[in-house]
Amino acid sequence: MKYKVQVREQVKRFVDTLAPESRRKIRLSLRGFETERGDCLPLREKLAGYHRLRVGGYRVVYRYLPGNVIECVFAEERSLIYHLFEQDFLKHLRKESK
Repeated sequence: MKYKVQVREQVKRFVDTLAPESRRKIRLSLRGFETERGDCLPLREKLAGYHRLRVGGYRVVYRYLPGNVIECVFAEERSLIYHLFEQDFLKHLRKESK
């Protein structure tokens, strides 16, 4: 199945801060999402409904949207992403839904 990949602004900004080789690897991995390729796993517990893409020492959190869309919502180094995503981004999403 072919998907359309949407990338939120935080992901774009994060990728732009990386060294050229890391930036290239993440961009290639995001392009591979169109056919669901990559080292992907669903997240659990409080982050259920989201998935992660592993690209070396980096992670991209994403979710599936209706209409065959994959939305990349957050990207960061592996050691930081889950803590930051859970605390900051989910609070932001709750505010948007009100």
